[in-house]
Amino acid sequence: MKGIDISRGYYEEFGKPMLEEEFREILPYIAVGFVGSGSERYGFDDDISRDHDFEPGFCIFLPSEEIVDRKTAFQLERAYAKLPKEYQGLRRQQVGPVGGMRNGVIRTAEFFQKAVGAEDGNLTIRQWLEIPDYALAEAVNGEVFYDGYGEFSEIRERLMEYPEDIMLKRLAGNLLIMAQSGQYNFMRCLSHGEPEAAQFACNEFVNATLKATFLLQGRYLPYYKWSFRALKGLLFTEELAARLSFILMADHSDEEVAQQKYTAIEEIASWIIDELQSRDITKAICGDLEKHAYSVNDFIKDGEIRNLNILTTV
Repeated sequence: MKGIDISRGYYEEFGKPMLEEEFREILPYIAVGFVGSGSERYGFDDDISRDHDFEPGFCIFLPSEEIVDRKTAFQLERAYAKLPKEYQGLRRQQVGPVGGMRNGVIRTAEFFQKAVGAEDGNLTIRQWLEIPDYALAEAVNGEVFYDGYGEFSEIRERLMEYPEDIMLKRLAGNLLIMAQSGQYNFMRCLSHGEPEAAQFACNEFVNATLKATFLLQGRYLPYYKWSFRALKGLLFTEELAARLSFILMADHSDEEVAQQKYTAIEEIASWIIDELQSRDITKAICGDLEKHAYSVNDFIKDGEIRNLNILTTV
């Protein structure tokens, strides 16, 4: 059973009755869910994931102290602590995980401040440009089981995807990295007799391609160790995942393999260009991703964002 299913079951069996019996008066003002950091919030957990920071539990999100005061929050914390210590063969943790509390009673404002740097999810242009995509992914992942007040879900919805101009800026930067690392530098590094640099070029190309793909599908790329698992959950990405895996893993010390890698790079570039053209966000008509990067940047409506260095978000 996945962690998110365990959380939902634990809430339905123990948490919901506790809230309805002991805290009915604040039910209209709280949200309950299972979101934030950890593979289980994405549905990526497995048996190995249970060796740390894994427990039955859920989050209770509270609005400001003007609505739910400190005394009530403290009483709620005590009631949550008294819930059964074991569920589905898993025990609640006695010590808080590294990085802070993941379950239990949390102020909505504190959760979003920690996740994205804004208590209400209203990010400035600079924040949208600078915040890592994995941080945004943690703010909108998982599942909300209940939201009587609506505040938590409203903020999540506000953060669910990049504004169009921000998406285009990030896309343009990653297209340029794809061009520089894959189309240009990979084979040149090998020609210079620098296989290590060539591997770095492969790494850069794969990372930029992942980011571009998620941007084009309106999704946030999660933390790097889950990136390929998340990629396989997107639409029409099976062949792309196979090509990226080959580029990342194959030994290019063999000249034939190196050429196969370069062919895969160009195939991926072609797929990305087709997608850009189908969305009418490039006017370039060649196979050079660098030219498409600058063309995508030209589609940004906000002049301040458009005129920033194309690699600002990379």
